[in-house]
Amino acid sequence: MIIDVPEGKDPIAYVWGELVPGIGPAASHFSLAVYEHSTLGLREFEAARLRIAQLNGCAFCLDWRTERDGEKVEEGFAEAVTRWRTADGLNARTRLAAEYAERYALDHHNLDADFWARMTARYGPPEIVELTMCLGSWLAFGRLNRVLGLDTVCVLPGH
Repeated sequence: MIIDVPEGKDPIAYVWGELVPGIGPAASHFSLAVYEHSTLGLREFEAARLRIAQLNGCAFCLDWRTERDGEKVEEGFAEAVTRWRTADGLNARTRLAAEYAERYALDHHNLDADFWARMTARYGPPEIVELTMCLGSWLAFGRLNRVLGLDTVCVLPGH
């Protein structure tokens, strides 16, 4: 880890809370809200989340699988997301969520009219805003944890 954590302190609670008490708890609430209040389907949610995790290289995020009502995506889903352009088993919305995640993280200046036409044909305005906020959360906080070396000690509260 890049940050020295005092003996006996939880690294996540220390870095996200004690070191930056004016920002960390608010960031944590936003991060948790993405999981607790998302209306996106599990497969679209996980496709976007996993693609960001793959691009960030966050060890915890790569291993995590969101669970809803006792269900998780199937084994091999993460590999399919890696190959979102050609993978079998991804419907149009799921494939588009993975594409948006990748372009949001790597090429957001080139989200062109063709992309938005495809996106608005499959997702309504509230879903687009929600997915974009989710992407922002995952990109920022997954990258923060990876860069600071927290991704090997990260545990989401309540999970």
